[in-house]
Formats: sequence, structure tokens, C-alpha cells
Amino acid sequence: MSQSIADKAIEAVKAGLLEVQDYVRLSGQTARAVFSRPFYLHDLIEQIDVIGLGSLTVVLLTGFFTGAVLALQSGMTLDQFGARPYVGRLISASMIKELGPVLTALMLAGRVGSGIAAELGSMVVTEQVRALGTDPVRKLVVPRVLAGFIMCPILTVIANAVGLLGGWIIAVSQLRVASSVYWQSVVDGLYPQDLWMGLIKPFFLGFVIVTIGCHVGLRTRGGTQGVGRATTSAVVAASVTVLAVNFFVTRLLMSVLF
Repeated sequence: MSQSIADKAIEAVKAGLLEVQDYVRLSGQTARAVFSRPFYLHDLIEQIDVIGLGSLTVVLLTGFFTGAVLALQSGMTLDQFGARPYVGRLISASMIKELGPVLTALMLAGRVGSGIAAELGSMVVTEQVRALGTDPVRKLVVPRVLAGFIMCPILTVIANAVGLLGGWIIAVSQLRVASSVYWQSVVDGLYPQDLWMGLIKPFFLGFVIVTIGCHVGLRTRGGTQGVGRATTSAVVAASVTVLAVNFFVTRLLMSVLF
């Protein structure tokens, strides 16, 4: 009995290592294909529209309500110290350094990662990938990866801006903080290192979200049920990886910028 459990554990570890190996190989192939011809510009523009504009609504809502609830919660806490006018400083630091990039990435993992896995998985099980007549990495993966790499930072900036706006509305209407005091507190709470951290992290997060979706989609097996499993796996793997990558990139940036 113990032997069979050990064997299953070993097989699970081997399968996990093989999955990581295949993912790293796909990432390397994608990086090489980005800097060599042919380029599929039309596909890139199409994916920018799908990933960027298609995700704009959910990113706007997420950013707005995150900033609003931060203002509500932090206002109650700061009241204990008589520091309610500093609510803008707390919201700006939280949104731009951490919550903006991470929540935007998690929304993209749920919407974009699952969509890519389902789309590519359907193409694999219906043999459309073999019928392309060209390298699937160049045709299918590279445009999506570049679009995610470009649009994730842009969507993060939008989420940050909307989050600050949501915090301002709550600060003025609920906490009775003057508008000028709020925005001055926002500016005072930001440092160049914070801005750089908030801008650099989304590039890494966008890359891992899209590459995981492509990796899972291209490895889909088992017909329509396999497509469903691939979609779920892509969301779970991308979400967990976003949190892990965020930690390691934050740790790296803190050692470099601070």
C-alpha cells in the first residue's frame, strides 16, 4: 500500500516536472519567434483588441470597487488615529504597488487565460492546428503573448486610475475629506520606486498569463471534455502563478529599487 502511494507520488512529481519543462520550452520558442520572421501583424492587432479592449469593462469595475472599498475600510481604521486626511496616501500606495497589478492580472487570468486555452484546445482536438500549414508557435502563440505583454501594463494603469477615482468618490462623499486634501495625499504617498514597481510587474504577469493559456491549450487532449479540463487548468495555473511571480518580482524589485 505504502509502495503504491510512493509510486503515485513519484509519478505526480515526474508529470509536474515534464509540464514545467514543456512550458519552458514553449516560452523559449516564443521568445525566439518574436525576433524572427514571419510576423503576423494582423493577428497581433486582433489579439490586442480581444485581450485589451475585451477586458476593459471587467478591469474598470474591478479597479473602481477596489479603490472604493479601500477608502471605506482604511477610513474607519485611520479614524482611530485621527488620520482620516491621509486616506489618499494609503489608497495610492496600495493600488499602484500591489492591488492594481495583481487584481488586473487575476481578472485577465480568468478571462484571457481561459479563453486562450479553450480556443487553442478546440483547434487542437479538431485538428485545425495541423491544418495551419505554418508554425503554430508563430501563428497562434506569438501574437497572443505580445498582446498580453503590451496590454497588461496598460490595463493596470487604467485600473490604478479608476481605483484612485473610486477612492476619491468615497473619500469626498462618505468620509467628508476635501477633494484637494485627498489628491494632495495621493501625490505625497507616491515615490518613483512605487511607480516603477507598479509599471514593471504587469509585464511579467501578462507574459505568464498568456503563455500558460497557450501551453495548456496546445496540450489539450480528449475532445470536448479535454477542452473543459484545459480551461479550468489554465485559470487555476495562471492565477496561482500570478501570485507566485508577483512575490518573486516584488522581492527582486525591492532589492534593486529601494
